[in-house]
Amino acid sequence: MYLAVNICGLAIFLLLAWLFSKDKKKINWRAVVVMVVVNLFLAWFLTSFSVGRTIVEVAADGFNELVKVAYTGIAFALPSMVNVKQMDWFVQVLLPILMIVPLFDILTYIGVLPWVIKWLGRGLSKLTGQPRFESFFAVEMMFLGNTEALAVSSLQMKQMNARRNLTIAMMSMSCVTASIIGSYTQMMPAQFILTAIPINVINALIVTTLLNPLVVPEEEDTIATMSGSAAAAAGETEPSGKKEPFFSFLGDSILGAGRLILIIAANVIAFVALAALIDKVLGWVNPWLSLEHILGIVMFPFAWLMGLPVHDTFQFAQYMGEKLVTNEFVVMGKVTNTINTAAFSAHYRAVLTVFVTSFANFSTVGMIIGAFKGLVDKEKNDLIAANVGYMLLSGILVSLLSAAMVGIFVW
Repeated sequence: MYLAVNICGLAIFLLLAWLFSKDKKKINWRAVVVMVVVNLFLAWFLTSFSVGRTIVEVAADGFNELVKVAYTGIAFALPSMVNVKQMDWFVQVLLPILMIVPLFDILTYIGVLPWVIKWLGRGLSKLTGQPRFESFFAVEMMFLGNTEALAVSSLQMKQMNARRNLTIAMMSMSCVTASIIGSYTQMMPAQFILTAIPINVINALIVTTLLNPLVVPEEEDTIATMSGSAAAAAGETEPSGKKEPFFSFLGDSILGAGRLILIIAANVIAFVALAALIDKVLGWVNPWLSLEHILGIVMFPFAWLMGLPVHDTFQFAQYMGEKLVTNEFVVMGKVTNTINTAAFSAHYRAVLTVFVTSFANFSTVGMIIGAFKGLVDKEKNDLIAANVGYMLLSGILVSLLSAAMVGIFVW
């Protein structure tokens, strides 16, 4: 029964995307069907086959080893905070970012990461039948994050029309950043974190194909080459056209990682405190009332469609709502000590982990709109700002689809 509900949920989430489509007549159904089949196969392969599970486990072990190496640097500066039975969340999860972000930036600087992104993007475009840049961007944001991928692609944004820019803004709601995956894997089951990432990439293309269908002429289906001032704005070169000296580049990268840690920590502290304040105020009205309960009621129908027993559904709905209102780190922090215990069934563990593995939340909308303000003209920016609802809907539907697809194969 629960499997049947899960399958129906997947169909309903696709139906919702169709119902809210801006132009149902232009939907490329062939591409949608191909992408859904590919994603279901990918979810099946990564969760049900020993080879697929091994690939995910090896990747997870790799990220965990990176984190262990990062702890060496942290222990040098803060031995009393690392060599303890239980590290604080800030030290365990956030400080490794100081090593991992520069590592990915170095791979970008020497050309390895751009090469991987280029060829994965081309392969994804041929497989799914989607425009080349949209496919390229889907892979790009998986490694670089949403605002970083937008900055690197600034020249392309200027050349594309407003509707295609809206598609990119909607896709940006569904990414994660490879450089903080190591932090995620310290808090939630690594195999489902790493399964969610490629599933999210293709689902972002599926959802935007349904919500904002476009026909891209062949002459416009190109990828702009970063050069001159555009590359300088993206941090790839100096205004003179020369590549920035390595140690200057590395220093900027480390400072950027430090700012990222402070931003994440500030957001988590503020959101948790504000949620507690809202709960206190609501408690004065009625002791039962809380932000989690309200969000649980709103998200309950969507949580139920994941194929969970009723007693798990309401709790999952609360986590879903809280993730959308705050961010994924808040939810991960709440369940990190229990997610791998008998308190969670295998199916519940899988769908919850996959659902929270994205940047889809209200604060991300502000980040994306802010990024576009510095990249495109007023006409394009106004269209994006007028479609905030579609951006949120896109992010939520991608998370729902990914969780439902993985959930079908994990019980």
